[in-house]
Amino acid sequence: MKTTIIFAHPWHGSFNKAIMDTVISALEKKKKEYQVIDLNKDGFNPVLTEGELALYSKGGYRDERVEKYQKMLKNSDEVVFIFPIWWYNLPAILKGFIDKVMLKNYSYTEDKFGLKGLLDNVKKTTIITTSQAPTWYLKWVVGNPIRTFTRGTLKGIGFKNIKWMNSEYTTSGTDQKRKKFLSKIAKHFES
Repeated sequence: MKTTIIFAHPWHGSFNKAIMDTVISALEKKKKEYQVIDLNKDGFNPVLTEGELALYSKGGYRDERVEKYQKMLKNSDEVVFIFPIWWYNLPAILKGFIDKVMLKNYSYTEDKFGLKGLLDNVKKTTIITTSQAPTWYLKWVVGNPIRTFTRGTLKGIGFKNIKWMNSEYTTSGTDQKRKKFLSKIAKHFES
């Protein structure tokens, strides 16, 4: 089984890219196989069209990347999301990834109690975000978009052992603070 990194930032000069490089380096030190879904580099279109919506309830899709991404996730025991928090939420490209890839009968089925997750092969999930806002503010003041993403979406499709790590004040903070965060990321994946 592999680690799948889902990267949702358009600029490869960003701190998010430095985070991804740190994760990859730590995985390579542990000799852990990994694969990267770089949504922006892949040219992934997050817009769910009318034609795609017609196929949604049947678990169907039109974008060939959906099948590729689904296979990658089915062969993963660990998933790492790396993205910025913009406007106190997930980037649109990541939300579109969830909408278009996590389809019925692939990632979940429905019963009278709600969703039954089918991606229970994912035993460890790490969400790494960057924000200008402080983490406490994201948790308590704005309704915590990460709580919805973890408890609603990811747990609903079967992901387990979910941990969130946020780099706050990313743009206005010091290089020392960013380096300390990268060190924290490296330790998390090397242990």
